[in-house]
Amino acid sequence: MSQTRIALRGFRDPFKPVQAAQTYKRNLIGQNVGNLVFLQAAHRLLMRDDYDIRLTLKMRDASDAAWLDRNADHLVVPLANAFRPAFANRLEEMAQCIRKLKIPVTVLGVGAQATVSGKTSKIDPMSREVKSFVSAVLDHGPTIGVRGEFTRDYLISLGFSDSDVEVIGCPSIFHYGPDLPELRIPSAPFTSETPLAVNISPYVHSMGPILRSNQEHYRDLTYFGQDLHTLGLLLGGEYRGTGKHPDLPLTHDHPMLAGDQTVFCLDPRVWYEELAKREFSFGTRIHGNIAALLAGTPAVVLAHDSRTLELARYFDIPFAKIQKLDPGTLAQELFANADYTQYSAGHAERWNRFTTYMNAHGLKHAYQPGGTAEEFDAKIAAADFAPPVRLTEQALRKPISTQTSMERRAERKARLAELASRGANGEPADTPAASNRKPSIVARIRRKLAK
Repeated sequence: MSQTRIALRGFRDPFKPVQAAQTYKRNLIGQNVGNLVFLQAAHRLLMRDDYDIRLTLKMRDASDAAWLDRNADHLVVPLANAFRPAFANRLEEMAQCIRKLKIPVTVLGVGAQATVSGKTSKIDPMSREVKSFVSAVLDHGPTIGVRGEFTRDYLISLGFSDSDVEVIGCPSIFHYGPDLPELRIPSAPFTSETPLAVNISPYVHSMGPILRSNQEHYRDLTYFGQDLHTLGLLLGGEYRGTGKHPDLPLTHDHPMLAGDQTVFCLDPRVWYEELAKREFSFGTRIHGNIAALLAGTPAVVLAHDSRTLELARYFDIPFAKIQKLDPGTLAQELFANADYTQYSAGHAERWNRFTTYMNAHGLKHAYQPGGTAEEFDAKIAAADFAPPVRLTEQALRKPISTQTSMERRAERKARLAELASRGANGEPADTPAASNRKPSIVARIRRKLAK
């Protein structure tokens, strides 16, 4: 049987276990392990006996375009909040690559990141890159799939037509295709011993007091970390992110870390297994709460920007705008105000919309004849994934380096500069003792500095 070669944008092989240090050093989660939730869902949905799925991140330049044309028949690109300032340069690289492709391209849900009130002032300066990317995608397919109505309206404001843009949500909720895991709805009020889950965006400072209130009230509250900086913290290093609020778990002496109430799951399967042990999940991470829902655990999103808000609205996931919450808001109140009726009732229509989009792009899925989702599940079940990462005494004794690659290059360059200014005996390079020696080492160092 001939197979269609699907190039699927992804960070790593979902069936191959990795260790924490490897994940951190190579950034195998794209800064946030939540990315693996929608990437694995997309992979599972494309599992078919007539598809050959090839994971790749080759989307940077003309040589990558040539590689894709040689090695794939269709490029599928699941994305998160790619319309954000920090991703502008990468977005333009992807646009340049796509523009040179001869194969079709399908984007499985892309979102814009603005304030929770919908102000786009921070992304307005990158409108050129956004238009470049969307135009390139539309040159290689009938439409572009976006996460929600906010992103659709944003693209229309840039000049694209309504017929160019389709709201399809995110692949993550469609992990099980037309089926949704049944939610285990707690029947009794929460007590101090109720096992709960919380997820946090460390840069959302208003989450600090809410975390503290719940941490003091619920003794079995577990923080599920997601960002790369939190993984580095659990591996004994310093937190290098932008979070600063003292109530957030950003240091080793924070009660959530010192009290062994923080975990980091490297793989979605382990994440779902751990969340299944919790009765309720809440927090600012959209995919942290989607992971809980996929595990059958009810969740409430604390929306803090347009990307979390539009996905919660599209999928009818219960949410509250964090800016309107009292600092003392407890999990019990969030759960009491949550209604999951439309989340479940609307899934069939949303699934139909998603698959109609795929069909229009010439893509079949795992729930059509020839689908092999069970093969994906069997491989995931057989994999020996690492247990959740926790802070240990060993990690504190031998912490991982949390320097960024840029910082390491700067430090190396400074060391080379210092060596270049000295002679073999530690004397300045312009002293007589140094000038009588062969300059080969100094010359090599200076050549490196000049690069």
